[in-house]
Amino acid sequence: MQHNDHPDAPFMREAVALAAPYRWHTAPNPPVGAVLVREGRVLARGRHRGAGLPHAEVEALAEARALGVDPAACTLVVTLAPCNHQGRTPPCSEAILAAGIRRVVVGAPDPNPRAAGGVERLRAAGVTVETGVAEDLCRDLMDNFLTWHTTPLPYTVLKLAATLDGRIATRAGHSRWITGEETRRGVHELRRHMQAILIGGGTFRQDDPLLTCRLDNSPGAQPLAVVAASRLPEEEEDRRLLRQRPSSTLFWTTLKEADSPRARALRRMGVRILGLPPSPGAPSGLDLAAGLIRLRREYGCLQVLCEGGGRLGLSLLERSLAREVHLHLAPKILGDDQAVPLFTGRAPLLMEQALGLRLAETCSSGEDLLLVLRPAAPREE
Repeated sequence: MQHNDHPDAPFMREAVALAAPYRWHTAPNPPVGAVLVREGRVLARGRHRGAGLPHAEVEALAEARALGVDPAACTLVVTLAPCNHQGRTPPCSEAILAAGIRRVVVGAPDPNPRAAGGVERLRAAGVTVETGVAEDLCRDLMDNFLTWHTTPLPYTVLKLAATLDGRIATRAGHSRWITGEETRRGVHELRRHMQAILIGGGTFRQDDPLLTCRLDNSPGAQPLAVVAASRLPEEEEDRRLLRQRPSSTLFWTTLKEADSPRARALRRMGVRILGLPPSPGAPSGLDLAAGLIRLRREYGCLQVLCEGGGRLGLSLLERSLAREVHLHLAPKILGDDQAVPLFTGRAPLLMEQALGLRLAETCSSGEDLLLVLRPAAPREE
């Protein structure tokens, strides 16, 4: 029997759906969902809503008590192996044992060595534990958490908006607005949970963006604006990032440009400049991985949103630096082969040379369609 065909797989999918709305809220913790099941029915539900708040298992147990459900008569289905350590909250393994639960179904193992050991603790106490049920789906749910614990990188999301014929701007560079108001509001909601927004030099010059979350209830702290450009702007250029957000703006540039008079003038304004080593074939010739690693190490950026053009986005995908793609398709057609394409920078001659992705989710957003895509193969530990 394949684990995706396991009798408890439908309940695992419900646990994933419970956690999914909170996946941007829980950093640095993973998003986790849990359900208590008896005789084929879900009787109580839980999800981890944020760091320092109850874990999904504990929330499900609390709901069971409030509803008069005996958890000892239920199977616990949870997307991530129960933790076995005392952090901001007590170990979930002990809460499960105290509730008298005798069977637990787990989606994915915990990559955090400090929290691991819950499965072994439960089994040692005589609890039946099954693992690997709908594991790929559970790994997708917490791919940000896996990234933080298996790489030095932040979790990077690539956001793009295109017409049905795959164009992100007219031949004149005009792109406002490809998508509708609801989609744009959703993008700002995503920005709310990001510590940095990355664009390329072309987007910086063409769009003159501010790169802030402009929702009415947006937090006081705005994401860091990061621009990858081989040539820095002049101090006197009238750019909104330079005039309105200099201390929240970081330029990635070449090592030579980072030591130029332009760089020194921008630093006097409060702008941060980071010289990156070269990487042939990358936009601006910069080592994007090195920049992302330093974003996390030096600025504490766990989640980064790339809103750059097709060349920057393609470079991130080719180097496995973007773990998730949000492609917003608008029901519009330009029909102009000179309009700006969605991706550019490759010249394959055979279809098998195409860069492959897999479709993880689709949903409507007002009049637009959102495709969530991921690398072709799930992450391996």
